[in-house]
Amino acid sequence: MKKLIIAALLVAASLYLLMSAFVQDFVVNKYEDMAAVREQKALDHGWLPSLLPASAYAIAETHDLDTNNVYGKFRYKEPDEAALVAKLRPLNDGNGTLEWGAFWFRIDRETNTVQFRNKPAEGKTR
Repeated sequence: MKKLIIAALLVAASLYLLMSAFVQDFVVNKYEDMAAVREQKALDHGWLPSLLPASAYAIAETHDLDTNNVYGKFRYKEPDEAALVAKLRPLNDGNGTLEWGAFWFRIDRETNTVQFRNKPAEGKTR
């Protein structure tokens, strides 16, 4: 009986280690608009860039709790485009990437959609 319990514990421990090694902890948050962002105090966590324009909507962000990588996107109304772009600085990477604070951005001006991600830790590539 003692060997059976030890074997069961070893199997359980092995499964736990395998699952924790291959399954990452991702959290996905979606917000209808900036009112929902403010209501849920989402900017306080640092997973959304605080420069989101007042007209931002269809806001989504995914973050990995293990690595702290953040990916997201939002849409905006065209009158806010000039003010948003004025806050961003070109990264000169040849891909149209812009930066502000701890985030990188790509803007699709045809669809008024912005994709963003946090900058990787030093020494890591995009």
